[in-house]
Amino acid sequence: MVFEVLAYDFMQRALLSGATIAVLCSVVGIFLVLRRFSLFGDALAHSSFGGVALGLLMGLYPLWMAYVISIISAVLITRIREKYDVSGDAAIAVLLSSGIAVGLVIIGLSGGFSVDIFSFLFGSILLVSVDDTILILAMTGAILLVILALFRQILYTTFDEKQAKVSGIRVERITYLLVFMAGLTVVTAIQLVGVLLISALFVIPNVTAMMLGRGFQGTVILSIGISVSTVISGIFLSYVLNIAPAGSIVVLAICVLGATMAAKSAGLLARR
Repeated sequence: MVFEVLAYDFMQRALLSGATIAVLCSVVGIFLVLRRFSLFGDALAHSSFGGVALGLLMGLYPLWMAYVISIISAVLITRIREKYDVSGDAAIAVLLSSGIAVGLVIIGLSGGFSVDIFSFLFGSILLVSVDDTILILAMTGAILLVILALFRQILYTTFDEKQAKVSGIRVERITYLLVFMAGLTVVTAIQLVGVLLISALFVIPNVTAMMLGRGFQGTVILSIGISVSTVISGIFLSYVLNIAPAGSIVVLAICVLGATMAAKSAGLLARR
């Protein structure tokens, strides 16, 4: 069965793209979770839905417009928090609802829903093209290189902004860079799980890994392992059972989280 699945070009592209996105979401997501921005990815995904609808209305490639709107939204949330002293949760909640609302209005103006809209809502990793795969690989490589180059500054800013400022780190620039990369990551991952389930890839693997208490480096490695394994398994499962890949991926991730919680409650895992 495995070799049969791998014989198809579309499955090869789906597995490669899915595993790449899984790594990217885990790495970017750990910084969002530690900053208590767990819903940040969800808010950006909802705002990018408006970008997708706008792109379709204007006759442009939807993902390019989604990238633009997602980045603008990421910067806007950060700006609102800093300038108006609004909590991160409140700013995210505003964007979460407004993104979908604007998207629905634009869709109404364009004459109604289309197949393209539903593929962005629920993901379409099995339909990913060669060009999409190249874009995903290039975007992931660029973002991970930036994180690697500025790892100390990003990590320091994530754990202690005040001390980071005292140390001479330009905290504001690092914060804007992080939200910029989060915006790019969200739109890149939409093809895998869609707008409605995007936050699962940012949060669930990282929360599961954090429960195991292996330190920051160990948490990142565990998160990547959990994310990649659930994505690959979910894609295989979707092919065998003929179900939506996004749903199977997220359900498997939830099962891993549930099993970890159960094992921890039963004393099978060391408590932190």
